[in-house]
Amino acid sequence: MTKICVFTGSKIGARPDYQDAARDLARAMVTRNIGLVYGGGDIGLMGVIADAVLALGGEVIGVIPAMLMERELGHSGISELQIVDSMHARKERMAVQADAFIALPGGLGTLEELFEVLTWFHLGIHKKPCGLLNPAGYFDHLMAFLSHGIKEQFIPSTFQDILTIDDQPDRLIDRLLTRL
Repeated sequence: MTKICVFTGSKIGARPDYQDAARDLARAMVTRNIGLVYGGGDIGLMGVIADAVLALGGEVIGVIPAMLMERELGHSGISELQIVDSMHARKERMAVQADAFIALPGGLGTLEELFEVLTWFHLGIHKKPCGLLNPAGYFDHLMAFLSHGIKEQFIPSTFQDILTIDDQPDRLIDRLLTRL
């Protein structure tokens, strides 16, 4: 595994735990010589993880649509900033460059990105491991909803085999490595 695509928020969230998790994930990645592919912004948790990877000497590739360059303040200090035409092109470019996916806390965009790569996995478009880093139980309600969807037979039970969930970055990456 050489690069992980991290989906996360353009906000820092209400708890310091979220920023700590982003920094801890950065450390876990850099110590394994794994680069970061992410949404290219320098704000919110996106900026936190990018800055942490850079501070530790790691590689950071950002992918951002031209329309968001000013709004999300494209990160000018990263290893490489790729500007694309659309949100769809952003997701596609990030997915192609990554060997795995991890979602940190975030909002609707983070969830949309996560669910798209999970759907792609389910449809056989890729077979890259997908994970959720769950600091402070941020994703607990989402996981309860997904369990409900499985119980109600709208989500296949194999979904539980697609998504790896952990609250510890080192353990999450190690678990994802076993799925390559």
